[in-house]
Amino acid sequence: MDQIIFELTEMNIDYKSINILQEKDGVIVARINCENKSFVMKLFQRREFRREIGNYKILSSLNIPTLNFISATDKALLIEDVCSNNTYRLGIDKDLDDAEIATLIAKWYKLLHHRGYEYIEENSCVPLYDENDLLTFENIEKIKLETNSSELPVWKLIENNFDIIEKLLNKAKRTLTYNDFYYTNLIVAQNRTSAMMFDYNLLGKGYAYADIRNVCFSLSEVAKKAFLEEYGKFDISEMIIDNVVSILTTLHFACQKTLFPSWANYALKELHTGFIDKVNRLLYLEK
Repeated sequence: MDQIIFELTEMNIDYKSINILQEKDGVIVARINCENKSFVMKLFQRREFRREIGNYKILSSLNIPTLNFISATDKALLIEDVCSNNTYRLGIDKDLDDAEIATLIAKWYKLLHHRGYEYIEENSCVPLYDENDLLTFENIEKIKLETNSSELPVWKLIENNFDIIEKLLNKAKRTLTYNDFYYTNLIVAQNRTSAMMFDYNLLGKGYAYADIRNVCFSLSEVAKKAFLEEYGKFDISEMIIDNVVSILTTLHFACQKTLFPSWANYALKELHTGFIDKVNRLLYLEK
């Protein structure tokens, strides 16, 4: 609590009470009750998570819809409280089945990617989170070990052609990507005219299709169709690249856990079935 009070003093915010909402993985989330309204503070105890502060500023500078950004220090940010706002509501699991909501989500992602291309081109030196940095020989060795799959022929294919895979991955045009879609990170207008994502810890740079796949993975078939129709065209070569890279990235994250998580079972199954065909299709892009 003392840390939160210190940050509020730094922001020059007068408050009546503080309610801790969550404390997990080095991030404290608290509701700050003031005289006539409330805000939400995110206090980042781990240095790497403080990138979210800069990400809010980036999105605001590009006029991409976010929660209203009130104030920040080098360790914390203060944003509007959705729960005390009559304009928006937090996402619910039923939103993943709603074609109309999916269309609104697609509009937000389309804007993020469209403005993100120019931002990345003009700010190439700005350090941003990039999941593609996880594709390394070292991480592949860990995946082989943790999944007990070293004997699979696909690993030899990847290792023998790693320079080609890396080259194709680096050629994919970069934009701003959200990387963390789920209804718990969704905000929807009460009148169903707009939607946006919040919680930008994993926002960074990448290729657009990674976000498209990330969203569609959680949507129902009806909602997925609506999302894709609204989003429009995407680069097919990015999909071919992502069919390989996303599996490796998912397995990398899963292998960091003490117990292999159920959300990565599909990637483990893919590793033992059609993955080698997808790697060969990726390599064909170089021909």
